[in-house]
Amino acid sequence: MIHNISKPSISENFTIDDIHSLREWNYECLKDATMEERFAVIHRRAQLSLRRIEDIRKKTTQLGGIDA
Repeated sequence: MIHNISKPSISENFTIDDIHSLREWNYECLKDATMEERFAVIHRRAQLSLRRIEDIRKKTTQLGGIDA
């Protein structure tokens, strides 16, 4: 079972405390999840991250920035 817990807020400067909060949140969300549920969550998050990276690359290329 995956727990639906609201994400912690992240500070503008992204501190070590933010990392600890995110890790704790992730643990609490997945602590009772089955392996299949964990894999599904990890896969979904990875796909979202890949889409975000690709969007950034497209925008950077369109702006004539660094090579993607």
